[in-house]
Parts: sequence; structure tokens; C-alpha cells
Amino acid sequence: MKSLTKRHGDNLYPALFRAQFGSHEMSLDVPAGVWNPTPHGVHLGNVLAEVDFSGEHVLEIGTGCGVHALLLAWQGAARLTLTEIEAALLETVRHNFAKHKVDTPTEYVVADWVHIECGPFDTVVTNPPFAKSGKRYRRYFIDTLILDAHKLLKPGGRLIFVQSSMADVPRSIRMMEECGMTVGILGESDHEFRDYYFEDPTYLLEMARLPGAYDVRGGLHFERLVAFEARLPQ
Repeated sequence: MKSLTKRHGDNLYPALFRAQFGSHEMSLDVPAGVWNPTPHGVHLGNVLAEVDFSGEHVLEIGTGCGVHALLLAWQGAARLTLTEIEAALLETVRHNFAKHKVDTPTEYVVADWVHIECGPFDTVVTNPPFAKSGKRYRRYFIDTLILDAHKLLKPGGRLIFVQSSMADVPRSIRMMEECGMTVGILGESDHEFRDYYFEDPTYLLEMARLPGAYDVRGGLHFERLVAFEARLPQ
């Protein structure tokens, strides 16, 4: 993974993102204003590189620069629907698809989070905002994703997403099970806090109130990233 330039805080700097996910190697152009892949996104990418999407119509909510979308295509998705909040943001993934000569039938949709009229889908994939959610209630995107999954998925469809231990993993599991989903964990990994965590004293205070939100080892703070696979009932 390589960044051409770097700034603290906003994570919206222009970069060249290079990474290996399983057997898949990618090099993505990330212009200024597009969110760079974070440890959350990289962890989800590592998981997706091991999942079979053969024959599926897959929705990715908030596709960003296209890391996960590329992996979905390479892992056999028959059709993709990719969303972003603004049309200009979708041009980045179009560019990166062309760069990698991806020919999977793809629909690019401007949509606000789960407010998507097309579908239903076999699988929904996403990396919900949390630390930088812009919401007073930071779990807004996680909760609405879980509660509205049935509107997006076919019966028996699956929801794949990543979240941090700082976003209350037990709460997410309870919510999914209360919605009748069968819940599994596809992968976990530990990562050091990012610089912008320390720039938000309110965030740090909220996390200190949550048991098990993070671990401190050798003076360094670590969060645990969990990738879920939840399947709706038939």
C-alpha cells in the first residue's frame, strides 16, 4: 500500500493505493476528495478475497475508490450495483474499473446510504462510517444497515460488513439476531488507532465508556476489526 502524499485528519488526500488481497493485486488511483482505504477497508478486502460471489447480484453501499468492487468482480459476481452519495465520486471507481479492464455488468447509482430503490440483491457489502460518521449518534449507519437489510436483500440473502470493537460488536450481534439473521464472523484483526482518533476528545471519551472498545499494549491503543456475514431467513 502506497500513498503519494499524506495529511493527518481528513484522509481525503490524493494517493496511489497498491495492495495484494489473496491472489489479487491492484493499483488504484484515489483523487483528492475521495476517502482513502483505511484498515477497516483493507480488512474487509482481505475477507472478500476469500468469499465466492459466483452468479450473484451484489450491492456495495459507498464504493469509494473501488477496492471492494474490484474484489467482488474478481470473485465471480455476475452483476454489481455500486452506490455513492454524489455522482462525481462514482467516476473514481469507473476509472479504476477501466484501468483494470473489469467487464462485469455494473450499475452506478447515486444514493444516500440504504435509501436504494433498485434490487433486491443476493448480497450487500459495505464499510459503515463510524468514527467519522458526522452523526451525534455514531452507530446511525450500522443500525440503519441492520434494520433495513431486509429491504435490500432477497430472502436468504447475506449482509457482509466490517466494524470496529469501538462501535460495540456485541450490540451489532444482538441487533442482527433480533432481526432474525444468522450471524457469523468472516475474519478479525487488530489495528493501532489512527491519528484522527486522538484529534477528537469527544470520541475518545465515548470509547472509554464502552467496555472492551479497545486494548492498550505497550502504550499503544488497538481496536479490533470484525467482518460479519449475516444471512436473512428464507
